[in-house]
Amino acid sequence: MTDLIPVGAIAGAYGVRGELRIKSYCAVPEDIENYSPLWTEGRTKQISLAILRPIKNGFSARIPDVASKEEADAMRGTVLYAERGQLPSLPDDEFYYADLIGVEVYDTGGALLGRVKTVNNHGADDLLELQLAGKTDTVFLPFTKAAVPTVDLAAGRIVADPPLGILPDSQTPESTAD
Repeated sequence: MTDLIPVGAIAGAYGVRGELRIKSYCAVPEDIENYSPLWTEGRTKQISLAILRPIKNGFSARIPDVASKEEADAMRGTVLYAERGQLPSLPDDEFYYADLIGVEVYDTGGALLGRVKTVNNHGADDLLELQLAGKTDTVFLPFTKAAVPTVDLAAGRIVADPPLGILPDSQTPESTAD
């Protein structure tokens, strides 16, 4: 597990006076300000973030050393990280996306399916993008109790029971039994 968890991103400038458009990944979006100072990837820069007001799809915010639209636009795409110790503890059945990346995924028979490449949420359920074992292909697995009955981060292992049609034919347990 990493000690930094992504909590938001800079989406670009908001106005012409150095305000930034912030997207929050937090369950309570305003909480991103509570985790300030935040870090950029690799702890290369520490950022003190102050939310000014809610705007469509995020917040308008200010960072002390950003004074112009050009400086704000230059930060577009910057992911903001909080230290794990600043974040609330999660219930047993919830996980930070960052902790799932790279975890091996096995089927219910113990065969390696692949590794978690990304975790996505496009408004409905979360989806685990799996990099299939020994392949460059990826598939999307619904991150539900039915499709993913076991997540054991301590062992670095996820057990999945993918719905029919998710895996390519060569990956399905029925086709490997032939």
